[in-house]
Amino acid sequence: MVPLFITTNTMKNTIQIFVTGGTFDKSYNYIEGNLFFKETHLPEMLKRSRCQLDIKIDTLMMTDSLEMSEKDTQKIIEACRNTPSKNILITHGTDKMVETAAAIANSKLNDKTIILTGAMIPYAFGSSSDGFFNLGCALAFVQMLSPQVYISMQGQYFLWNKVKKNKTVGRFETI
Repeated sequence: MVPLFITTNTMKNTIQIFVTGGTFDKSYNYIEGNLFFKETHLPEMLKRSRCQLDIKIDTLMMTDSLEMSEKDTQKIIEACRNTPSKNILITHGTDKMVETAAAIANSKLNDKTIILTGAMIPYAFGSSSDGFFNLGCALAFVQMLSPQVYISMQGQYFLWNKVKKNKTVGRFETI
């Protein structure tokens, strides 16, 4: 897929977004009643929000995190390592978000601020989705937090090793 530049500036100041799939980018097939991936919703979301940040979007994969392999995780790590941007946002499925964050943190990308975010409800579901809010919060956090790996969900940010997904209540919590 061809990289999408929202605005232009030096790559060092650009926020790099890596799309990996997850509920965030799922669409709904009304005929068959299932969720599927078509394309990322990120450009539409940024346009609708009137975002004025310097952003570059690259789609690495469109995968449900439950189906992510070690090879997929390594692809994410290599993309983070190879981008000149110091501020990276990764859209990711929530089920394996903590595991991917740990793998990235253990890869020693110490000079970069990396935030993983996602949604519990697909953006395509409209106003019931938490995706828009989570994206906005993650974009703010990636600009202000010190270099480290974080997860941003539901208006909060968590260090990669101080968070868990509580599947009973459907939220991320500090451990």
